[in-house]
Amino acid sequence: MDDTTTILLVTAAVVAAVLLAVAVAVLVRLVRTRRTLRRAGLPTGPRWVFWGAVLYLVLPTDLLPDPVYLDDIAVLLLALRTMRSAHPVPPASGTIGR
Repeated sequence: MDDTTTILLVTAAVVAAVLLAVAVAVLVRLVRTRRTLRRAGLPTGPRWVFWGAVLYLVLPTDLLPDPVYLDDIAVLLLALRTMRSAHPVPPASGTIGR
């Protein structure tokens, strides 16, 4: 291998490692946000959004090949945004029909 090929491979490996680190950091933030919202008694949005985002990161089937984690990061950020925008459910008043 010549020097140019080596530099390109090393650069690609570094970029892939950085993107993986960002994806893992966003996943940790997603889990912490869900835990915090649940402890506070607030709704966390649809449960399938959280688990779907986690499964998308873990499963090998992606829109883009796995060394490019941009799609995984986008799915995790969308799930985080969905969870944070969940509106609180009004408390039941117990007075039906009054």
